[in-house]
Amino acid sequence: MSTMNISLPGALKAFVDEQVSQRGYGTSSEYMRELIRKDQDRQHLRGLLLAGAATAQTPPADEEYFAALRARVRNARE
Repeated sequence: MSTMNISLPGALKAFVDEQVSQRGYGTSSEYMRELIRKDQDRQHLRGLLLAGAATAQTPPADEEYFAALRARVRNARE
């Protein structure tokens, strides 16, 4: 595992220390790793949402859609 040192103002260090003690983290590194993982997840989700928004709009999945789907399944069995 690689090491990274960061500098924090006193107020931020106190906040991190408080989070470590109150939320059951073993070390400040564990807390920071969780924050980074959550940020990675957030960025991944944002990318998926943007990709989805950029795709062509599809017809709605309404009653007509499901009726046609059921008909195709029935016809495939015959």
